[in-house]
Amino acid sequence: MAYELAVWLHSDLVGYLSEEKGQLGFVYLPEWLAREDALPLSISLPLQGEAFSDAQCRGFFSGLLPEGGLRQLIAQRFKISAQNDFALLNAIGGECAGAVSFFPVGHRPADPEDVARVDWLNVARLRVLLDELPRKPMLAGEEGLRLSLAGAQDKLPIVFDGTQIGLPKGDQPSTHILKPAIRYVQSSVLNEAFCLRLARALEIPSADTEIFWVDDQPVLLVRRYDRSREPDGSLRRLHQEDFCQALAVPPALKYQSHSGPSIADCFHLLRDQTRPSALNVLHLLDAVIFNALIGNHDAHAKNFSLLYQHGVPALAPLYDLLSTAVYTDLTSKMAMKIGSKYRFEDLNWQ
Repeated sequence: MAYELAVWLHSDLVGYLSEEKGQLGFVYLPEWLAREDALPLSISLPLQGEAFSDAQCRGFFSGLLPEGGLRQLIAQRFKISAQNDFALLNAIGGECAGAVSFFPVGHRPADPEDVARVDWLNVARLRVLLDELPRKPMLAGEEGLRLSLAGAQDKLPIVFDGTQIGLPKGDQPSTHILKPAIRYVQSSVLNEAFCLRLARALEIPSADTEIFWVDDQPVLLVRRYDRSREPDGSLRRLHQEDFCQALAVPPALKYQSHSGPSIADCFHLLRDQTRPSALNVLHLLDAVIFNALIGNHDAHAKNFSLLYQHGVPALAPLYDLLSTAVYTDLTSKMAMKIGSKYRFEDLNWQ
């Protein structure tokens, strides 16, 4: 028996994700394909009438979900298999990266004027939330919350109005990503804030961040570049996909040493998919050099994304910038080779 989820892009129903005997499938709606303004969900899922197989579509859809231990904890909370991407998207796929969302067939997301539902948090509740987050990723199971972000680090989509933090309820878009300190990684919030601000100071497009103090505990607030404020004050989702999704690579293979994308693959993607590509290629070159110089050895292909403005892809601002080289207990092996070398100290700049 096949199960289905409705896949929405912005406020449009674009197709159905199915699962049968552990295999995913995806098909675009004929009504969506017939529209002049129809856009694909991903470079790896071009507009076509034929259904996509598990091998063709799993990279994109699994790439929207948390990874590693976070995925395990969320699956345990919902009593589903951690390998069941379909069930996980059904449980937490209401607010994802970009403009894609998942709902039961027949459910329609609320109109923009009806979605402004925020559960504002006082300091005491925020402290409780931060304490719960390692055991309850994405606050999975909380009534009215269906939140998902890729990655293996604790984080949470939130609404931030400049002074206070709230949880987006129902179909309300989030404005920021809250990133608490990484356990066992000293001063990770200060480290990441510094690296992102350094990139901006060097005029390298990167996510806007600030440190927010909850009593004596710092958390990083990252403004979502995949959200924009409309003239009427409403918040609009902008579509995006990371490089692994665009290349149909599942998250488990994100490292080059695990058959994941190389730096060359990333440059080829930009040259093939962006127009004009020269500026995007130069921005990626800056990013590669910057990551190498700050010692961000975890700069894999899921840490680069394409952002779609009016359907046109461009390299998204940098995010997840952390100097891992300052921690002697973390690997010195880079996620992607530069030339033929995995280690910065092995590079010859002549």
